[in-house]
Amino acid sequence: MIKKLLLGTFCIAQFSFISANDLKPNPIKDNGTEYFQNVPKTVIIKTKKFKVRIDKQPNGNYLYQSWGANTKITAKPSMIISNGELIPDGSGGNYYFEFNNNGTIYQVWRNYLTDSAKKAPYTLVVIGENGDTLVRQDAQIVKN
Repeated sequence: MIKKLLLGTFCIAQFSFISANDLKPNPIKDNGTEYFQNVPKTVIIKTKKFKVRIDKQPNGNYLYQSWGANTKITAKPSMIISNGELIPDGSGGNYYFEFNNNGTIYQVWRNYLTDSAKKAPYTLVVIGENGDTLVRQDAQIVKN
């Protein structure tokens, strides 16, 4: 009887140990994009007046480069802004990139959830130092 009791206790201990190993929490590696749709490393968009390229840098920040709408991207950019960041917008997957250029804010919004199926997938917004919106233009993907 004692042998059966000890054997039963031993088996329960072994099964508990195995189950405890299965329940170890998995570390979540958060690079800042898991909660969004798949954020590409490079995005190239075109508005009526501009072409914009956004690249993820090795340090995790983003680089903004822009050209005139009719200029080739192989030409020298007319503007370069570094140290941009990716900012979530709600829980539906929308997000935007934000860049600060001497007080002027450049935002490139990714529009996954919209009121209209005809809504452009990106929007370029430029906000002046006083908070006024200087530019708001819908943008289409040139390269994703």
